[in-house]
Amino acid sequence: MRETISILMLPWLAHGHISPFLELAKRLADRNLRIHICSSPMNLESIRSRIPEKYSSSIRLLEIHLPSLPELPPQRHTTNGLPLHLMPVLKRAFDMSAPNFAEILVNLKPDLLIYDFLMPWAPELARSHNVRAVTFLSVGAGMASFVFHLLKNPGVDFPFEGLFSVDDHVSQMFCQILESPSSGITDKDRVLQCIERSSDILLMKTFRELEGKYIDCLSDLTGKRAVPVGPLVHDPLLQADQAGTHIIEWLDKKPISSTVFVSFGTEYFLTDQEREEIAHGLERSNVNFIWVMRFPGGERQDLEDALPKGFLERVAGRGLVVEKWAPQVRILEHESIGGFVSHCGWSSVMESMKFGVPIIAVPMQLDQPFNAKVVERVGVGIEVKRNPSSGRFEGEDIGRVIRGLVKERGGEGVRKRVKESYIKGRRIGLEQSISQISCKIIAASNSTIIQRMPRVEANIRPYRGALNSAITLVVWPSCIANPLTQFPWESSIRPPPPAIPGLPKLEPSVFSL
Repeated sequence: MRETISILMLPWLAHGHISPFLELAKRLADRNLRIHICSSPMNLESIRSRIPEKYSSSIRLLEIHLPSLPELPPQRHTTNGLPLHLMPVLKRAFDMSAPNFAEILVNLKPDLLIYDFLMPWAPELARSHNVRAVTFLSVGAGMASFVFHLLKNPGVDFPFEGLFSVDDHVSQMFCQILESPSSGITDKDRVLQCIERSSDILLMKTFRELEGKYIDCLSDLTGKRAVPVGPLVHDPLLQADQAGTHIIEWLDKKPISSTVFVSFGTEYFLTDQEREEIAHGLERSNVNFIWVMRFPGGERQDLEDALPKGFLERVAGRGLVVEKWAPQVRILEHESIGGFVSHCGWSSVMESMKFGVPIIAVPMQLDQPFNAKVVERVGVGIEVKRNPSSGRFEGEDIGRVIRGLVKERGGEGVRKRVKESYIKGRRIGLEQSISQISCKIIAASNSTIIQRMPRVEANIRPYRGALNSAITLVVWPSCIANPLTQFPWESSIRPPPPAIPGLPKLEPSVFSL
């Protein structure tokens, strides 16, 4: 029998999805669990360099092969740089890889599958091979509860005042997105089926101090316990590749909290008009900045031509514009950073919270408008509003918000609150994030092991603890009881029975939820 529990992970084919799966894998590997991350070769290549040597035996990368369609050759098997009109084709190709994934399940024989929310065939295949499956949502709990509310209660306003109503532009946009079909199934049905097929819990990339009420709302809506696993931010100290050192050296010369970092993620490319307004705002703010600029399809443009005439000369000394990539986590953790001009992708929000950096929210698409509302609602950032007539962001407003948040007294409240969230988020991230799920994963995995070994006996008993009104589970993974049809929530606790020969030897552990 294997000495460790084996977990197979299947993220969606996007960098913003596979990255949190990798960070979750690292934290599980630290608890002596063996992880396999399954994705397309193109997607795996984006994380290969971020797996330190210490994980070389505990985290393995597995290639899943999508069919090579005429409009979707292998180099397109990722959302990074993928034109929007090819997104349904990518989903269809991923669906067509299900037989390949079934072979992986048969050969690997994992104890548990952790899967993303766009492939409902994955948990079904896992179930057919007697493997427990749990979904991991790499979006915010606010966003997830909003979408699930739209799906379950069409025409009914979201129950949190100040966010979105059923008549809101964002709500209508999401309804249209969710109804778009690919492979004969709408995204709405993909999401619903993925959540419904998750074994009793939903893993969430967030922490309770930031999104507690949305976490509870999602649990109520789905009938499954939403378990926050922390911000899951990459530790730059574990990365062998220290590219971007010249940027850090430039930052070293700036005063504390004097500089904003400007980035709109890897999958959104600014239009000429948006780029011009942001440049105008940065210039008007009179605040130091680092701006990461990307162009569609990896194409290169001369920065002088892409930016307003004379911009680089006028901001020389206080502004640094870099192409394609910058070490975002290393930048955000730097003491000279005082704000993050962000599109509000959820990974960027989590990184900002992790390092206590206020957010200047400039949301562009998908979940970003909702994330921006949540950020402003909890008081850790300020959203730049679009001009109600044109629907565009204007440089004057961008500059005013940057200046107010970084330099003026009006931004003190936000700066204070984000520092408080940083302290809480740091505690959650360092002390509790992995604890919140290890026991669940071990329990789910052991349930599967039991089904393979029907004569085994065990004892798993949870009890209520006082820490942040959370639930604490005492798990004796080496002493496994009858197959669990659902995770127990009794309030009793009993001492463990004697260890049973033949099961993985794991020490008794206390995990706070």
